[in-house]
Amino acid sequence: MWTLRQLLPPHLKSATTFEVLSACIWQCRTIALELDPNDEVRFLPVVNARSVFNPPLSKTYYGNVLAFPAAISTAGELSRNPMGYVVQLLKKAKDNVTQEYMRSLADLMHIKGRPCLVTGGRSFMISNLTRAGLDQVDFGWGRPVYSGTSGELPGIASFYMPYKNKRGERGVLFPICLPVLAMERFIKELHLMLGEFSGHPDVSSGSSVVISSSL
Repeated sequence: MWTLRQLLPPHLKSATTFEVLSACIWQCRTIALELDPNDEVRFLPVVNARSVFNPPLSKTYYGNVLAFPAAISTAGELSRNPMGYVVQLLKKAKDNVTQEYMRSLADLMHIKGRPCLVTGGRSFMISNLTRAGLDQVDFGWGRPVYSGTSGELPGIASFYMPYKNKRGERGVLFPICLPVLAMERFIKELHLMLGEFSGHPDVSSGSSVVISSSL
């Protein structure tokens, strides 16, 4: 994260971890897929909208209050612009989720009969599960070795999940599914991006990022 934040202009240094990491992955993924530069691409962050309501929702309501606002660009613009451009797109999309937005979304779901999300290689969604707390749950057999999904929903969505390595260091696990050649390009782009500031001790040691494949 230290390395990625060095790629941002000063006014975006306060961007959240989700925004910075998602911008990195979305940009690398778009480049790796080699889409037509004029193709429209979308990133759909899963936004918790509980806090936007006034008066607030009842404390007894335990259901989801989610929105999937779209950050939209062309594949060409997303690929050739600096990462700050991508972070700005994500922040703008998240900021659009207001009380009025949520009420309009509820109306749309009712009128359109809950239409499906736009899927495929041109759209991508990420949900953050690192704070769900499932890795701390103990049903009497000790804490779980792993908590999270079984992987990415191929070509549609993925998740940030809490992870602890053998040294006890906590981090974020992110599964991603791409065609073989695209995966090779994704790894190359990620290493190029992280190599921009290779002077940081955590980066030069190679311990900050681990990439593994199930192939």
